[in-house]
Amino acid sequence: MTTDSPLRTRLRAALLEARKARDTETVSTLRTALSALENAEAVPTAARAGAIEQAPVGAGAAEAERRELSDADELALLDEEIASLHEAGRVFASTAPERATAVRRAAGVLADLREA
Repeated sequence: MTTDSPLRTRLRAALLEARKARDTETVSTLRTALSALENAEAVPTAARAGAIEQAPVGAGAAEAERRELSDADELALLDEEIASLHEAGRVFASTAPERATAVRRAAGVLADLREA
């Protein structure tokens, strides 16, 4: 189950617009950001391989509640994604200028949605 928050609503709306516009670069950026938020909700597990007879049985027997992120947590994660893109832009600047431009553009897309 996915959490519905103002940030995720903006990201999903922008994703839909980017898909309609066939803007693959923006689609990729938004999917990555949404995935980072979804992954942050995952609960660490202590699952280990073991005997099949010790495995949980039945639909949903191995399900775990996901963590709920606050709006501040989500913004912090988005800030990390933006910072990561800016760092990648600096790294690519001397070796692959066209890639650096694309990465900076992706950071700009996320920054604009963060402030919206």
